[in-house]
Amino acid sequence: MNVLLIYPKFPDTFWSFTYALNFIGKKAAFPPLGLLTVASLLPEEWPRRLVDMNVDCLTDKDLSWADMAFIGGMAVQRKSAKQIIARCSASNLKIVAGGPLFTAAPDEFDAVDHLVLDEAELTLPDFLSDLQYGQMKKVYRASGFCDLRDTPTPAWDLVKMKRYASMNIQFSRGCPFNCEFCNVTALFGHRPRMKTPRQVIAELDRIYAFGWRDSIFFVDDNFIGNKVYLKTHLLPALIEWRKGKKGCVFFTEASINLADDPELLDMMVTAGFDSVFIGIESPDEVSLTECHKTQNKNRDLLESVKMIHRSGLQVMGGFIVGFDSDRPSIFQRQIDFIQNSGIVTAMVGMLQAPPGTRLFDRLQRESRIVNNFSGDNVDGTTNILPRMGIDRLLDGYRSIMKQIYSPKNYYQRVRILLRELKAPEIGQPMNLQRFLSFFRCVFRLGVLGKERFHYWRLMVWTLFRKPRLMPVAITLSIYGYHYRKICELYIL
Repeated sequence: MNVLLIYPKFPDTFWSFTYALNFIGKKAAFPPLGLLTVASLLPEEWPRRLVDMNVDCLTDKDLSWADMAFIGGMAVQRKSAKQIIARCSASNLKIVAGGPLFTAAPDEFDAVDHLVLDEAELTLPDFLSDLQYGQMKKVYRASGFCDLRDTPTPAWDLVKMKRYASMNIQFSRGCPFNCEFCNVTALFGHRPRMKTPRQVIAELDRIYAFGWRDSIFFVDDNFIGNKVYLKTHLLPALIEWRKGKKGCVFFTEASINLADDPELLDMMVTAGFDSVFIGIESPDEVSLTECHKTQNKNRDLLESVKMIHRSGLQVMGGFIVGFDSDRPSIFQRQIDFIQNSGIVTAMVGMLQAPPGTRLFDRLQRESRIVNNFSGDNVDGTTNILPRMGIDRLLDGYRSIMKQIYSPKNYYQRVRILLRELKAPEIGQPMNLQRFLSFFRCVFRLGVLGKERFHYWRLMVWTLFRKPRLMPVAITLSIYGYHYRKICELYIL
């Protein structure tokens, strides 16, 4: 059985980093970890090919070679996924689909032959068993959650690593919190489930053996969901693994209560983490209460962010406008918070309601769901009718994006961050593309760019004030270019 694994293309969004990747000679930010894991669950004797539409083209030769196509993806990849399905159908190729996009909206995909939904560790074996006897069903669902100790190492041999900016790895699934707008708990549950340190180290060894020395993203939706296990098992193992290794700086996602645990912060930095994405959502306590973001309440959010910066971890932040309790003043409050926090990578989106969330169910009862969920919280769209009115929300959203990503404000935030940020203990090794990216940056931003005054001001300031953080300043300058391009093309 020849299996063609196809990963749909991401549109140009903040998260795609399309315009930043050009500086470092890469095609995509991350490889398709879910499909690579699925590949390892297939029978070993089956020939497998991966076509990641973000780095490759799907050819007629690929389609004619395959006996079956496996497609996985997220909501933001919906358009590309439907195009792939149409091509496979035209080639009379059997289609098997799974992942968050198909699990959340299975009724959208009549042309798919078999929907293997929820967690593949549970549903794929049933499909493969039925396939053996020629008795496959249209839909396969799971009633519970899998044990991650049974999850295999992803099939890294299918990936051309040099095309990607970062590798990715998963330690846990699930989150102990209950944010109304988040579909993580609907997909993976409230109780964090974890791989063993031995599994994680085996995956890291595999990636390292292929010659990878750049960044590695722990894709957990909340890396610190079980702090005790993290501090007593995984982080000590990562610290030990790092001895004698070069590069491989880690980054991940976590909740703001990370700031409450200095020991955990120190251990993460020692293990090689240099940045973390945190859902800040709103500086307004009423809005946080509305969306049940309890972990963000009753604290000085600005001080929590600064504590994390001082530990050596850069905070990337998610922000939302359009809660029912939001007032017109929220737009300026968000701008002020973002500027004062030094959160350079500020992902601001209008509130959306993913299917399967309590928010979706509530707004559906109120007849306020109006469109498909796009999966992109920074594309200037929403699938709900906001209380303040869509025109007012869109105008306010645009005002935030225009201000925070103007060169003046953006480079000012970089300086605020660098003043607080502890210099990283572990850095990325120099390679040809990293070396060339410096000159590309100088030319595009320092010579041709409209932001050249702010760029050179930052470079000189960093050289004299924070020379060890010069790589961070250059990287963030490149990110800023990408964010401004996305704003200009799709938002402003």
